[in-house]
Amino acid sequence: MALTFDDLFGSPDHFLQAFEQDHAVFVPMDRAAYHRSIFLDHRISPAAAQRMALPLADLMPRARGSAPTAWIFHMAHCGSTLLARALDDPAASLVLREPLALRQSAIQRDPARLALVLAMLGKRYRGDAPTLVKANVPVNFLLPQIAAAQRDAPAILLYLPLRAYLLAILRDDNHRGWLRHVTTQLAPYLGDWSALGDAERGAALWLAQVEAFTTALSAMPNARTLDAETLFDAPLPTLRAAAAQFGVPIAPQTLETVVAGPLFSTYSKNPSVAFDNAARRTRAAEVAAAIAPELDAAEAYVARHAATATPDAALLAAALSR
Repeated sequence: MALTFDDLFGSPDHFLQAFEQDHAVFVPMDRAAYHRSIFLDHRISPAAAQRMALPLADLMPRARGSAPTAWIFHMAHCGSTLLARALDDPAASLVLREPLALRQSAIQRDPARLALVLAMLGKRYRGDAPTLVKANVPVNFLLPQIAAAQRDAPAILLYLPLRAYLLAILRDDNHRGWLRHVTTQLAPYLGDWSALGDAERGAALWLAQVEAFTTALSAMPNARTLDAETLFDAPLPTLRAAAAQFGVPIAPQTLETVVAGPLFSTYSKNPSVAFDNAARRTRAAEVAAAIAPELDAAEAYVARHAATATPDAALLAAALSR
């Protein structure tokens, strides 16, 4: 039977994976493929080794308002993959981790492509459970557009306080390279930060995202914030609160099994690496000792540039657990 546009816009089995020039690339997926794909970028693990490219000119006119979607917006390197994977029960909601087409829509700033992506992300396997989308850093700067399209969507804005964030993103050369790369990509939103050192660049990115999240809280009444340290230190009550926030129908015993299982004793992005909260704390202490002067420089940067003395006060006031 021939594939129809109703199929493309109605079934998650047809996943809009990426944009290539003036085409949308779809790959076949199913419940198992989504569950095993830790990320939906080039690391995707599709249901079959085939892809289909369709002209955007044929798709964009058919994009209508998207079905309600639940969202995890985050600063990166603060537990978002852990949170999304912990809530990924194949019997419950569909969870999409970092869809590449969504990220491309942020980098390219194309409203028509964003409308198409939102329509595609809203597809579900269960009518009573919203699809949960974990975005990534560039998407934080699309929050005004997403809020306008999905004002009432449930969302968690996951963040770390400044010092903990810096310890995560300045901890080694790979993470510093990520910081330079992403802030260069985001220059249309942030400006040219090439003159800033890593510490100040990290502080500036943190501050820009705090400001984006604070604005989103006013635009999205069903958004709540979550300090990642709360997730790390008290995972079970945090996951219960997150599931309730999203309307994800996960059984309580399932969450208990997840917290007691390998997800919380291995690195969420690479399950072959042992890692837990104690290891995270040890690493953070070592990094803090090694980069103390940079931490001071970053804090000074925020003190000079923040609109208020406590720029994350609004995030604390909108906490998930309040």
